[in-house]
Amino acid sequence: MTLLEGMALVAIGGIAGFINVLSAGGSMLTLPLLIFLGLSPQVANGTNRVSIVLQSIMATGSFFRAGAREVGISLRLSVPAVLGSLLGAWLALRVPDALFEAVLITVMIASSVMMLLPQPKLDTRALSVERLTLPVYLAMFVIGVYGGFIQVGVGVLFIVVLYRMLKIDLAQVNVFKVLIILIYTLPALALFVFNDQVRWGYGLLLGLGSMAGAWLAVKVNMGSRGAQWIKVLTLLMIAAIVLRLLLE
Repeated sequence: MTLLEGMALVAIGGIAGFINVLSAGGSMLTLPLLIFLGLSPQVANGTNRVSIVLQSIMATGSFFRAGAREVGISLRLSVPAVLGSLLGAWLALRVPDALFEAVLITVMIASSVMMLLPQPKLDTRALSVERLTLPVYLAMFVIGVYGGFIQVGVGVLFIVVLYRMLKIDLAQVNVFKVLIILIYTLPALALFVFNDQVRWGYGLLLGLGSMAGAWLAVKVNMGSRGAQWIKVLTLLMIAAIVLRLLLE
């Protein structure tokens, strides 16, 4: 790895970390970069998880310091997501990419439609365990499968599902999202490591930049216009994901 390649990993990691924490889609930048630098698609998919874990650790810690501490509910939502991510990571080592890309386009288009629907009437009460119904847990499992498989755009699904099903503010959704992603990515990363699909040097440099981007994204998220930023950026990233897949 050259110095220029290392600098590119840190720089792109910073942009991706900001996008991933505030919305989703940063892996659209990091996965092609890793492949361009000579990693196979499977190894790039596994190596990218190192960056996801590090940026999620930074974002979670920053949210906690800012006063967001809904740990209990996040842990409950993480259980089905972890089970799904293990299945998704297992499938990622076996399923052809073409089939998944067709599903990805469909999911992204559906997500954009849901984001453009009129804003749901938000439930301003404190989020309690009673609001975590079976459909919510099932949705977390499905999203876990998706994230374990490829990770690209998984934040979109978390934003749409939690926003629509739990009726909580988008800024609060992001707090749950980053902790759940951290928890379910760890076992998925372990599976990729076990199958020798991770290159640590690339992943750690990418993660260094992504942690800086994640820190900045938390500042934006907790600001007075955080929810507006999230919605606009999410729609832009959905459009970018769909356009790129259709062009391919």
